[in-house]
Parts: sequence; structure tokens; C-alpha cells
Amino acid sequence: GGQGQDLGQGPGSARPQPLEPSLLRFLVCPLSKRPLRYEEATNELINEELGIAYPIIDGIPNMIPEAARTTQKKPPAEGLKQP
Repeated sequence: GGQGQDLGQGPGSARPQPLEPSLLRFLVCPLSKRPLRYEEATNELINEELGIAYPIIDGIPNMIPEAARTTQKKPPAEGLKQP
């Protein structure tokens, strides 16, 4: 099975770069100052407490709150309507 190992160097075939494990213990959520969990499947840093996920770009966590996405399933806003 020719997989072509030396073809993986081109910029076109760049796979998502995983987080450096040694970085993880230094990383805390800028909002809650709590440790974050690395989610390998989505390549994100998860803050379970706040229900947000920070993306990891090229192995570098993007730790600005604007870049984070919410992970918690919030109830739809329609439920807030007055009767």
C-alpha cells in the first residue's frame, strides 16, 4: 500500500495541528482563570464551567473570548417571550 509519506509536507495537505501537551497545564481560561480541557476531536480547549470552547489554530490556542464558541445547549430564546 503506497501511502506516499513524503507527500505530507506540502501546504495543501496540512492537517490540524494538535496542541502541545506541555502547554496545557499552563493554559487557563482568561474569563474564569480555571484549567481547560483539550478536546482532540474538535481540536479545541473546552471550559466545561462556562460552556465555551476556544479554537486551536496551527497548534496555538486562540484564547480571546471573542473567538470562543458556546458548547452548552441553551434553551431557545422563544421561551423567554411573555405570554
